[in-house]
Amino acid sequence: MEFLWISWVELVGYAAMATVLISFLMKSVDKLRIVNALGCLLFVFYGFALQPLSKPIIITNLAILSINIYYLVKKQA
Repeated sequence: MEFLWISWVELVGYAAMATVLISFLMKSVDKLRIVNALGCLLFVFYGFALQPLSKPIIITNLAILSINIYYLVKKQA
């Protein structure tokens, strides 16, 4: 499936890239972590969708996602 000559896999990659980029515009650290975590999750999906799948993308973004979640949960406690 394509949209404007771009595959759905590339669209996920572009959405992930844009989300991570936008996260750095947040003034609040909590908002930054939430938006960045969403971008990391999109990058994980993107890494799995690539053929062959991209382990460096998956591992790096799972690690960053885990760090974001850790600090968000820690702050709530």
